[in-house]
Amino acid sequence: MIIVPIKEGENIDRALKKLKRKFEKTGVVKELRLRQKFTKPSIVDREQRLKAIYVQQLRQDAENM
Repeated sequence: MIIVPIKEGENIDRALKKLKRKFEKTGVVKELRLRQKFTKPSIVDREQRLKAIYVQQLRQDAENM
């Protein structure tokens, strides 16, 4: 359970923003969306491999500049 302490006189919008940030950091929403549908393990592996290749290319391009 995510708890956001609110200080005396703090704006409710700021507290909601903190709550949203905590949700994003924990990955609750992302995991929920992933669990809504079944993805074959081979497709998950392929996506991870493609992402790793993409990140590696970005790092090489930054290194060459």
